[in-house]
Amino acid sequence: MLLSLMTRYQSLIDHRFAALADPTRRAMVERLSQGPAPVSDLAAPFDMALPTVMQHLKVLEASGVIRSSKTGRVRTCELQPAALRGIESWLAAQVRLWESRLDRLDELALRLAREEQLAKEKQDE
Repeated sequence: MLLSLMTRYQSLIDHRFAALADPTRRAMVERLSQGPAPVSDLAAPFDMALPTVMQHLKVLEASGVIRSSKTGRVRTCELQPAALRGIESWLAAQVRLWESRLDRLDELALRLAREEQLAKEKQDE
C-alpha cells in the first residue's frame, strides 16, 4: 500500500515537473500567479495559434498545476497552489538531503586535514 502511494506521488511529481519544463508553460504559470486569467490573455504574449496555447494549458491542467472553467464563451484558468506546494516539498527534501551529505563531507575533509596536520607535525619533531 505504501509503495503504491509513493509510486503515485512520484508519478504526480514527474508530471508536474514535465509540465513546468516548457518555458511557455512556466510563463503562463507566472502570469497565473497574479490571479485567474482568460485563455485569450494567456495567449496574448505568445506568437502561436490558439490551439497550440490550448495544448499547453491542457498539459498544465492534466498535471494539476492549473484549473480551468468556462463561463459562456470565455475559458478562465487559475493556478492551483497546492500542486506547486507538492513540488516545493519535494525540492525542500532534496535540499535537506544534499545539505546533510555536504555537511558530512565537510566534516570528513576537516578531520582528514587535522590528521594530516598532526602527522606533519610529528614528522617535523
